[in-house]
Amino acid sequence: MVSADVPQVTTDIPATHSLVTRVMAGIGMPDLIINRGASPHDYSLRPSNAASLEKADLVFWISDRLTPWLEGALTTLAAGAKVIELLETETTTVLPYREGTTFETHSHDHKRDEGGHTTIRISDVTANVDPHGWLDPDNGKTWLDVIATELSKKDPENAGIYFGNATRGKNQIDAVVSEIEVTLTAFRGTNFVVYHDAYQYFEKRFDVLAAGSISMGDVSDPSPARVAEIRQTVEELDVTCVFSEPQFNPALVATVVDGTKARAQVIDPLGTRLTLGADLYLNLLRDMAQTMASCL
Repeated sequence: MVSADVPQVTTDIPATHSLVTRVMAGIGMPDLIINRGASPHDYSLRPSNAASLEKADLVFWISDRLTPWLEGALTTLAAGAKVIELLETETTTVLPYREGTTFETHSHDHKRDEGGHTTIRISDVTANVDPHGWLDPDNGKTWLDVIATELSKKDPENAGIYFGNATRGKNQIDAVVSEIEVTLTAFRGTNFVVYHDAYQYFEKRFDVLAAGSISMGDVSDPSPARVAEIRQTVEELDVTCVFSEPQFNPALVATVVDGTKARAQVIDPLGTRLTLGADLYLNLLRDMAQTMASCL
C-alpha cells in the first residue's frame, strides 16, 4: 500500500532519474536537476532546481567528480536531505581516467568477478576517478539495490514495492546486456575515437575499446598538438569512426575526420534524445550499442 508520506527525491542526470523512477514505480516520481541537452560538467543551477533540493528527503547523484558545481548546492540547499553519492557506494565498480591522447586497446589486469569482468572499487583507485560509471550496466544494477535500500529506510511501509521494482529493473538490464553483446560482438577490435573520454565503462564491459579521445574526460579544450596527435592516430590505425556528442560543437570532430576514411557519428551517453522515465536507462544502453554498430 502506498503511504501518504512518500519521500521527496531529487536526482542529478537523466540516467540517475531513470533508475530512481524504476524503483519508485507505483509510489512516486523523482525530480531531475540536469535536463536533457545540458552538460553535467558545467550546468548552471536554476531556481526550480534549488526549490527541488530544498524540499528533498533524498538526493541521488553520481559524484562531485561529474558535477563539482553541485556539491556546494547540496550542502546549502539540501541540508535536510540524505545525499547518496552513487559512485562512492561500496559495491560500485570504478575506473581511473585514462592518460594521454591515445589509449591501450587491451584491458589491464584487475580483479575479475564471476562473469570475468573487470572489478575495481573506489578504494582501489588512487588516480582521478572517471565519473561516467552509469555506462557500466553492472553499476546500474548495483545502484537499483542502493536506491531501494535508501528509499525503504525513509518509507519502510513500501519497502516490498521498492525492492520488487529493483529486482525487475535488474532483470531488464540483464536482458538489454544480452542484446548488446550480440550487437557488438562483430566489432571487437575495430578502432574508433571519441570526442571525450567518457565511455570506458561501456567499452570495457562489452570489449569494444576506443583508440583515443579528442578531449579529456573533463571536456577541457584540447590543445592543437592533441588534435594533431589524434588525427595522426585516425590515419595510422585506419580508424573507422569518430564519435561526437549532441551537446558539443562538432567542428573539432570534423577537423579530425576531414580527408580520412573515418566517419563522424553522434553518440549520446546522457540520453539527451531519449524520453525521460524508467525506460531511459535501458534505452540509453541500447542506443549506445546501436549507434556504435551503425558506424563501426
